[in-house]
Amino acid sequence: MVTPLAGKCLCGACAFTATPTSHDAGVCHCGQCNKWSGGMFLNVYCGDSVVFAEGAPLGSYRASEWGERVFCQTCGASLMWQTQDAQHQSVSIHAFDDPSQFTMATQIFIDRKPTCYALANDTQNMTEAEVFAKYAPNGDA
Repeated sequence: MVTPLAGKCLCGACAFTATPTSHDAGVCHCGQCNKWSGGMFLNVYCGDSVVFAEGAPLGSYRASEWGERVFCQTCGASLMWQTQDAQHQSVSIHAFDDPSQFTMATQIFIDRKPTCYALANDTQNMTEAEVFAKYAPNGDA
């Protein structure tokens, strides 16, 4: 994908554009995402392309030494997880105007997924240990 897509929070105060790197979406089952988003966090990787409208009432929560969660301070909508340096931005597919354009391709923290649900499609899966080994600085949580 090379076309920027429009998106916004629930109340519309945090409008943005972002350019997903593909039509593939991912699911995070970590405990933080479950608490933050009210369930699994469905997201699409956008590199560092997210641009919010000037004056958007953004809030952020530093959830770890290397990641933060971005949300609307007005309506509370969960918008994006990103690294502290904002070089890796994973945007909620539901913040985009048309989330149906994405295909679920990966699940991370699969060993943390609650047993009360399962996704029907085949995906690439990574455990918590595999995620930290690949993405966390020095493999730290």
